[in-house]
Amino acid sequence: MGLYLRQWLAGRDFATANEIAAQMANFVYAIGDSATRQCVLIDPAWDVDGLLDRLDADGMTLIGALATHYHPDHVGGGMFGLHVEGLPRLLEKRPVPIHVHADEGDGLRLVTGVSESDLVRHRGGDTLRVGGVDVQFLHTPGHTPGGQCFLAGGNLLAGDTLFVRGCGRVDLPGGDPEEMYRTLTQRLASLPDDIVLYPGHDYADRPNSTLGDERRDNLYLRVRSLDDWTRLMGGF
Repeated sequence: MGLYLRQWLAGRDFATANEIAAQMANFVYAIGDSATRQCVLIDPAWDVDGLLDRLDADGMTLIGALATHYHPDHVGGGMFGLHVEGLPRLLEKRPVPIHVHADEGDGLRLVTGVSESDLVRHRGGDTLRVGGVDVQFLHTPGHTPGGQCFLAGGNLLAGDTLFVRGCGRVDLPGGDPEEMYRTLTQRLASLPDDIVLYPGHDYADRPNSTLGDERRDNLYLRVRSLDDWTRLMGGF
């Protein structure tokens, strides 16, 4: 078994003609088993055909899609008066299960228009087997109620929970600053320093980091108390 992991940046690696996609700087990930050639896509949006072309070029078979959370720049839907291509287009091209946290499923359906029958709802601690690779689901609320990260082969695919030198916003609908504080200081605290962080956006001077580096240099992981956190996040 060998881990297959690809990190693709909107506006550079796919959706190259979409200026908004380039401004949003979303990362989309493919993760799977290089031996069985099975994989899943994490947060496929903006240019589904371009993403599938990359999988096909690698000789990979798509068996599912994983959603970190329901915001349209990650799963498709309406945003700022624009339509973002995402999961509905994926289902047209490759009708695969969409894996989402149980608390995020209703929001995902509302934003994208997919059906309940398209979803597989998970809880934190669930594991999805992709070929010989185990992908563990971690419930990490704060940015949204059912936000989740995925842990596979020493890699944390964190969506908008944790960025390189940053973290997700808590002032959007569904955001909860206290839950985000607990996620960053408790739920992710048990993961070792050598875990490689792959964020949901390219917001820093590097595309990935380690949890050890982030614990040392990321201001949002160094807050000592909930009161300090509340002040840092603007009193929300």
